[in-house]
Amino acid sequence: MDAVLITLQDFIGDSDAGLIMMLAAGAAFALTMGLTGFVSGLLDPVRRRLGQLSSDANERPSTSAALAESLNNIAALVTPRSERERQRVERLLIHAGYRSANARSLYYGVKALLVLVLPLLVLLASPLLPKLSTNQLMLCAAGAGYLGWIASSMWLDRQVASRQRALRAGFPDALDLLVVCVESGLGLAPALQRVAEELAVSHPALADELGLVNAEMRAGVERGEALKNLSERTGLEDIRGMTALLVQTMRFGTSIGEALRVYSEEFRDKRTQAAEEKAAMIGTKMIFPLVLFLFPSFFLVTIGPAVIGLVEVFSKIAH
Repeated sequence: MDAVLITLQDFIGDSDAGLIMMLAAGAAFALTMGLTGFVSGLLDPVRRRLGQLSSDANERPSTSAALAESLNNIAALVTPRSERERQRVERLLIHAGYRSANARSLYYGVKALLVLVLPLLVLLASPLLPKLSTNQLMLCAAGAGYLGWIASSMWLDRQVASRQRALRAGFPDALDLLVVCVESGLGLAPALQRVAEELAVSHPALADELGLVNAEMRAGVERGEALKNLSERTGLEDIRGMTALLVQTMRFGTSIGEALRVYSEEFRDKRTQAAEEKAAMIGTKMIFPLVLFLFPSFFLVTIGPAVIGLVEVFSKIAH
């Protein structure tokens, strides 16, 4: 370092000001080169893309995946050993709209938490219930655990019923729109996509299912297999009948538009018959409220004054 300074002093003379100027110029040059390299690295598209790929590779798992992984040990406590029962729960979760790979683990994990936490809450609340004996407290804790066991199953059944009700409500409109789109010249996949776009606001659940069918077709899945997947995901008999009709139509090479129109007319007749059947059952269903609520009030209003008059007459005769 001293040799370098001596050489610089010989080059610029004995002036300290010249040495300071040379050092400042070198520092400015180094800073400029560093900033230039940093900015060029930020603006380089190749390096930016590599950074994105590395960040995607090191990305943390989603919240649901992390939660399912943390609940795996607890979920094993209530997971049934029967493969048929596990498949039944997976099918119900799919019918309810939960198609994630972690849905079953989350369901059983939450179920196990309810079974464990609710009895614990009852035991922690025992100081607030001093009149309960130990046996009664344990019975309440067992009842809370059983309530947590059945509450999750009831919630899942309600979710399935609610989603199927929404799908059933939107299916007639979807069928009519599909008939119009196919008869206007669109293919099956574009027709399903157009129907999904039209129903996205009024019936989002059905639009999501139809969009998924179209996505599977574009991904290379056979049309028959994609339609069968639709019937399996929804679990509705009406959609299952339509998908079976479309599969047979594509197998035999007949007109899809004509087959859909025939099915639409049959489905409309079926809905009319179902409405007439419900209307015919109204008379039978009205018997119980009439007998239990209306008839007693009617007899009280009509016969009550006469009964009061008879009581007064007999009381006068008695006196």
